[in-house]
Amino acid sequence: MIKFALRFASAALTVGAVPAIAQLPPAPQIPTAEKALSASSKRIFSTIRIPDRPAAVPIVIHVSPQGSDGGDGSRERPFHSLPRAKAAARTFNRDHDVTVRIADGTFRLDAPLRFTPEDGGHNGFTVRWEGEEGAHPVISGGLAVTGWRLADARRGIWSATIPAGADPRQLIVNGRLARRAAIEVPRRAFEFHDWGLAIVDPAWRFLADLPDQRRIEVEGTGWFTDRHAMVDKIEGSHVVMQQPGWRNNLIGYDTIARPVSLEAARLFFANSLAFLRGSGQWFADPARALLYYKPRPDEDMATIPIELPRLQSLLLIAGSYDHPVSDLQFRRLSFRGTSWLGPSGPEGYASQQSGSFLAGEVSDYPSNPIRDCSWGCRPFEAMRNRLRQQPAAVQVAAATRVVFDDDRFSELGQVALGIGNNPDANDAGIGLGATAIEVARSTFTDLAGGAIMVGGVIPDAHHPSRPEMAIRDILIRNNRISDTSRDYREQAAILITYATGTIIMNNDVSDTPYDGIDVGWGWGANDPGGSPAYRTASRGYYDQPGNLTYDTPTTLRDTVVVGNRISRVKQWYPDGGAIYHLSADPGALIAENYIRDVPGGIALYLDEGSRYITVRNNVVENVGVWLTVNSQDFLLPRRTALDNNAVGNWYNSGRVTGSWTKYLNNNLVGNVAVKGNNWPAAARDVIAKSGIRPDRPKP
Repeated sequence: MIKFALRFASAALTVGAVPAIAQLPPAPQIPTAEKALSASSKRIFSTIRIPDRPAAVPIVIHVSPQGSDGGDGSRERPFHSLPRAKAAARTFNRDHDVTVRIADGTFRLDAPLRFTPEDGGHNGFTVRWEGEEGAHPVISGGLAVTGWRLADARRGIWSATIPAGADPRQLIVNGRLARRAAIEVPRRAFEFHDWGLAIVDPAWRFLADLPDQRRIEVEGTGWFTDRHAMVDKIEGSHVVMQQPGWRNNLIGYDTIARPVSLEAARLFFANSLAFLRGSGQWFADPARALLYYKPRPDEDMATIPIELPRLQSLLLIAGSYDHPVSDLQFRRLSFRGTSWLGPSGPEGYASQQSGSFLAGEVSDYPSNPIRDCSWGCRPFEAMRNRLRQQPAAVQVAAATRVVFDDDRFSELGQVALGIGNNPDANDAGIGLGATAIEVARSTFTDLAGGAIMVGGVIPDAHHPSRPEMAIRDILIRNNRISDTSRDYREQAAILITYATGTIIMNNDVSDTPYDGIDVGWGWGANDPGGSPAYRTASRGYYDQPGNLTYDTPTTLRDTVVVGNRISRVKQWYPDGGAIYHLSADPGALIAENYIRDVPGGIALYLDEGSRYITVRNNVVENVGVWLTVNSQDFLLPRRTALDNNAVGNWYNSGRVTGSWTKYLNNNLVGNVAVKGNNWPAAARDVIAKSGIRPDRPKP
């Protein structure tokens, strides 16, 4: 029995069981003045004051791991499961603010928690899901693994039983993502072909003797990509790969066979028990229902907690363009324990950049892809507007006024939070359409992918076919982001593709393999007039069906990146920047950020098609290039990146590259080189105010 007290006209009403709530009689009606007064008295109607209806009393529904779904949702008899609490919240959210108060502990989901328009607030009311004060209860897609026994004393490998068929790509050991069994191999030991790899160094022919070869994975990292493909079989010196994933990894840019830089490129084989060599690594055998782990010297297998992710996502928040989810908040919650399984199939993960990938069969596939399509080609450009995006653990689309505040995202097997991404990246089947979304005071760490990915990459993302599809008014502030993109290294910590009025402020971003903050997509190809770089005969982008030359701007405009502290990013890739920008962004401002400790790397990078951007009063310390614009001088006199201003920045290292000329209207004004750490007072003030601001009030 739910016993919520509802007050009306000073009277208390005790509500009975939840199923009866819908059958309650309507609230008493105050007679209208016209009915109460005689016709002759109606002339004085305007002098009669009708009392205001009292405000609705907020509803609180309690959930606890020790509760029961047969309870009434009170503090004394809380529900046990989140789905039960969600069903109860629906009965009140049209007439009351509703808070689902979640007790400390772990809530293991059997399926993702889906929020539709019925689950948000209605009529000006708000639904809040929040942990108890001082707690961050865990919403988990994982399963605890126990019963470990020593399986191979010589190699120090232990095993435990897991559900048959379980084949995750991640494992959580002692609250951290562990490394899957893998070995790095020299690229010179193999030759690349459209069917797979030829082993040219006899030392690696032992691969043909390994069992369960269709579960072995090949991974290659390059200048800015992280590509994955699955083995089909290994016969003698031939590593035959599953298709179309392998073939798709051979075309595009910075491909697995011909990366931009051989010196920077690396190659790995993963996911075989034979590769389980290093401490802290693991391997799952779904057929035998066994999990293997090689503990570190300080780990006790009798006590160490180990979690096996079972779900590919945790929260799915999506309505429709006509009826979006609205007025929904999540506060003081922890999200853990997912594993996106997409790369484990024939498609692999043909990464292109920052969570976008090529999938499916490519028409007119080149007869010699390694020779003819390692830096773009017509068949690849025909697929550019059909790239897919990695689905996030928490997905938001067709939604408005959704808040994540003081939450913790960790131990997740992909991008943590996706806002308005492609439909293919949303399990609800609808994408884009996110407005007034706030992500504040939250922590993102220990992630297989990036932290936050906003926007899509399909045509409806940059030129929506209906206005409700646009991404608008996204606020990302006061978040601490570190140790992201551990398995999908090419993903930026924060990515904004196409959105209007995004504000990224006072975040602390550190310790990532790729960029800290990326803004923009499309490389200028979708901006008014298009890009001459994609009109060449070799690329032929605009010759492909559906690749339009637009006369109207994209939805990317008025982006603000201000007050962020970014350090120790770009630890794996030479390409990209601590703050990186693509394409036209009228009204964009990159200001008062503090970037440090990116030795040899780029701090502020305006890449292809960047226009109308002001880079002002940033402080840059210990980098290789403090500012660059990819002006594509080989296209001159054609112009691509222009009308940008870098004003009043301070830097103690690095150089400026790209063309800052009057012809391009790219202007350098009043930027100051500083010796050592002798920062002027204004620069010290920027440093002091950058990053997390603990004084910021709660939303």
